[in-house]
Amino acid sequence: MVKAQADMTQRMLRYGIYLFLGLMALIYLMPFWVMLLTSLKDVEEIRSGTLLSLPGSLDLSAWDKAWNSACTGTTCEGIGPYFMNSFKIVIPAVAISTLLGALNGYVLSMWRFRGSEVLFGLLLVGCFIPFQVILLPMVRTLSVFGMANSTSGLISVHVIYGVAFTTLFFRNFYIGIPKELISAAKLDGAGFFFIFRRILLPLSTPIIVVSVIWQFTQIWNDFLFGVVFSGVDTQPVTVALNNLVNTSFGGKQYNVDMAAALIAAMPTLLVYIVAGKYFVRGLTAGAVKG
Repeated sequence: MVKAQADMTQRMLRYGIYLFLGLMALIYLMPFWVMLLTSLKDVEEIRSGTLLSLPGSLDLSAWDKAWNSACTGTTCEGIGPYFMNSFKIVIPAVAISTLLGALNGYVLSMWRFRGSEVLFGLLLVGCFIPFQVILLPMVRTLSVFGMANSTSGLISVHVIYGVAFTTLFFRNFYIGIPKELISAAKLDGAGFFFIFRRILLPLSTPIIVVSVIWQFTQIWNDFLFGVVFSGVDTQPVTVALNNLVNTSFGGKQYNVDMAAALIAAMPTLLVYIVAGKYFVRGLTAGAVKG
């Protein structure tokens, strides 16, 4: 009898926790639901209804306009071109910063040298430098190298700022790998890059996923670097979205604004839906150790 009551209490507690978590999830997702509903309504229905009212009929014209013909400042080409600009920036920046972070972490954990700990500490400082501090020096540097207002310049900025984080991830992950494995490879005559390519990289899948998701999210969602270092034709989607929302031609079209915001957020949303569980596994596999 006592055991049955204890089991019942545990079940009630479990259901209460699930109910609480479900309620918190609904509250957290409410803004997304409002944005989605608004993007599927026409302007008149938005004005006459409420935020949570369902659309009378599915109207995808706001999505089409947001992608193809919405005005983002002085141009009315939608956010489609800027969406592609973001991919042109994100893909190489993520790949380069992840590779450099892996190499740096490999050196700082497996090929230590005098002053390596000091160097690692200085790299950690880079994780805590506010974006605003580096704006003027970076503008001057890009100007000297002829990379101002270009896609390559913006890629370089994201790589430089992100390599401190990726180095931290990989260094802490590689510390957990047995040193005997590397020592045995050295005794067999394996060199620096052979060990990295044939031994460490195959073991690095969890932390590579962490680095890619982290960098992709940070770079895709960035606005400050995008608005400062990009030109008119190289602006990322976050800058275009800001210009669209603040454009004052004609009446305010909230459905178009919401559709554009959802389009801009879709890549990071998909990344976390598809690879979110691998992100958590990568963190628990060593990204926060050391």
